[in-house]
Amino acid sequence: MRLLTHNMLSSNIKGVTNGFPLLIEAVKVVEKEVDFNEDFLKNMFVKVEWKALVEASRTLGYTELPESAEASMLDSDEFLRKFHHALLELHLEDGALVCPETGRKFPVSKGIPNMLLHEDEV
Repeated sequence: MRLLTHNMLSSNIKGVTNGFPLLIEAVKVVEKEVDFNEDFLKNMFVKVEWKALVEASRTLGYTELPESAEASMLDSDEFLRKFHHALLELHLEDGALVCPETGRKFPVSKGIPNMLLHEDEV
């Protein structure tokens, strides 16, 4: 699971008001090379919750992203490369996503998060 996906997921358990960002418990992290696409990154920048991306990337061991970012930084090739790596090339292969409010763990296996809710959580 890419951090792009992680940045879009939240816990939808009944009664949860603070289900984003999901915490990451990483068992296996892999890096998969992806073609660099500057236009895609510039378009995604406004949709990404930056703080959540920084925290998630640090959880996976990548510390190259700045604490905060603004649109003017998109003119820097160095910044775009770091953004690209964190967003698209870091993969949570095995582990869990944890609801920050309830502590409910959603397993991630072979890069696929299982966000299905139990009957009493709907």
